[in-house]
Amino acid sequence: MSFDHAARLSKEKFEACVVRVGGHAEGVLASVRGSRSNNRMVVYGLGGSIKEAMKLSKYGLNAVFQEPLERPTALKLVKATQMLVLHEFRRYVRIPVMTEVSITAGQAHFSATSVEVSSGGMSLKTAEDVSPGQPLEVSFSLLTLPRIWVRGHISWHKPAQKIFGMRFDARDERRLRIKEWVESYLES
Repeated sequence: MSFDHAARLSKEKFEACVVRVGGHAEGVLASVRGSRSNNRMVVYGLGGSIKEAMKLSKYGLNAVFQEPLERPTALKLVKATQMLVLHEFRRYVRIPVMTEVSITAGQAHFSATSVEVSSGGMSLKTAEDVSPGQPLEVSFSLLTLPRIWVRGHISWHKPAQKIFGMRFDARDERRLRIKEWVESYLES
């Protein structure tokens, strides 16, 4: 990733990126770690000296590819950090499940259909207008889990697809029943 692409970090979610050590790396890394959606992403450095890489250590480079790149060394580094990337890509295991969801957002009441459920939130499909940050409370049931109510907020929205993501409120202890359900579903 070069400095001229760093602005994308505030608009798009990435799982990992490669930044050339030196030059504009500090500006790119400041954008990465300052981004709400990308601050935990895995960052690989490319080239540069040990001294240059150490200057960037405050930004948490996860690994550095030394130049000239050699296939066996690069593969070894990728393999060693693969789980970091996968963990960031799927912070929570998502279970595709479709169920009717009743939503209360302020004074508005409407319905949606779940797309995926995780212990941290869910994605939903609805024709209603919603916006990121909007607080809401949802009510739904899942196979063996009786109807549950949980508070949260809209974390992302794709209007063209009429889909949005909800993150459960960490202070709402009712979400723990969903976490237990997800864990038992994965064990069976």
